[in-house]
Amino acid sequence: MSLGKARWFAALWWCCASCSMAAAPDFVGARASDDVRYAAGWVLDGADNRGKPFVIVDKREARVYVFEAGGRLMGATSALLGLTPGDQSIPDIASRAPASLRPSERTTPAGRFDSQPGHNAKGEDIVWVDYDASLAMHRLRPAPPAERRRERLASASVDDKRISLGCIVLPVAFYDEVVGPLLGRQRGVIYVLPEARPARELFGDLQVGLR
Repeated sequence: MSLGKARWFAALWWCCASCSMAAAPDFVGARASDDVRYAAGWVLDGADNRGKPFVIVDKREARVYVFEAGGRLMGATSALLGLTPGDQSIPDIASRAPASLRPSERTTPAGRFDSQPGHNAKGEDIVWVDYDASLAMHRLRPAPPAERRRERLASASVDDKRISLGCIVLPVAFYDEVVGPLLGRQRGVIYVLPEARPARELFGDLQVGLR
């Protein structure tokens, strides 16, 4: 075989091999649990995000990871979550006023959600995680001083992060600098990892659904 042909076959092999390899998530040095790393790899391996930016919410660590469509981490932060641990919303939550929710009903449900930018009743821009269930990702808002939400966000304790009605509450600067530009102008996909069962079971269920 001539040197020219050998180089041509080598280039062809490299091209085919590169096309067959799934993109790997790039955490740019940020710390992340094994569940988050598995989730990001699963999303990219099957292109489940369909070319959209995506978010992984690790409820066990009370942290949020925001990725651009190709899998590069754009930012990670702590977050406030539903007061009560749990992976399901109550069946009639869409018809309930937020103030009527009992403490045991204030959960952040797990699952895969197609997000969309929107606004709340006060006109503030937010990212709807599940519009029908009134579940959103939004900035930290003013709240009764007794709730100490700002201090909770800064706390190293995961237990301190359980305070919301179910929404995913983020630091104002993080929302404005990372979430707003990426998910506040286009649709995305949000994966909320379960906390009452192994996280990988969620992706097993999603895979069955795809089939």
